[in-house]
This record gives sequence, structure tokens and C-alpha cells, in this order.
Amino acid sequence: MGQVMLKGFPLSLQTHSLQDLRQQASVVAKVFVQRDYTAGTICQFQTKFPSELETRIDKQQFEETIRTLNNLYAEAEKLGSRSYIEGCLACVTAYTIFLCMETHYEKVLKKIAKYIQEQNDKMYVPRGLLLTDPIERGLRVVEITIFEDQSNGPGR
Repeated sequence: MGQVMLKGFPLSLQTHSLQDLRQQASVVAKVFVQRDYTAGTICQFQTKFPSELETRIDKQQFEETIRTLNNLYAEAEKLGSRSYIEGCLACVTAYTIFLCMETHYEKVLKKIAKYIQEQNDKMYVPRGLLLTDPIERGLRVVEITIFEDQSNGPGR
């Protein structure tokens, strides 16, 4: 794969992590996209565009990211025959079934983590931003870290 430059530091598309980015670039600010409780307690986040991101990313791209995350969390929480069978198997086996089987929810959480990594690689990191998986923040917020733009020279 190619190289991504974040504030003058080359990052491999496959190997960068949150710790690498925090060590290599200065954090300017953090933006928190709050949970949206207007439809109840289902896991969804507000799609309102934060003004702090105006110079970094297109409003439609941001909203599409949040809408996709909301759809994935809705998929994870959807109840159906599969969830019912998982629950029954869990009860029958004293929950030991989960030692050798992933739940539907866990599979979707992995899908969400992969989606966030892809978004970071393609869209956010090249713009000096980093999305943090909401699961790392207890599903309370989507955290977006803004890194210093060293192309503007020294000073803040």
C-alpha cells in the first residue's frame, strides 16, 4: 500500500494506530459527537456537523460516516430469530457456548471497527483527523481528534 502523510510523518495505511498518531503529532482539539436519544435508548449518534471540522472535512462526508455508524449499530441491536437462538443456546450451555462462538452483536462490532479503520485510512487521517471507535468511549460519543496542521508553519 501507499504512504499517508500526517503532519509530516509517514504512516503505513495498515499499521498506524491511535497511540502512533498521538506520539507523532500534536493534538489541537477533540470533538465529541454525542449520542442522540430522541428515538429512545437505541445506539445512534447526532449527525449535526461540528463547526470545528469545517476546514478539515466536507459536511456530507462527515454525515455519511455518522449515518453509516448509526445503521451498523441498529443492525447490531436488531432482534430476530438469530438473537433468540443465541440466547436459548446460552441458557442451555450456561453461557459456555460463547467460548467457541461469536454473537451477532460481536460480529457487527468487528464490522464497525473495520469501517472506522477504513474511514480513518481513506478520509480522516489524511486530513489530520482521527475517529475513535465509540466502543472505546462506552458508546457515549464518537470522538474525533484534530491534529496540528504543520503545513501552516510553527505556532498555533
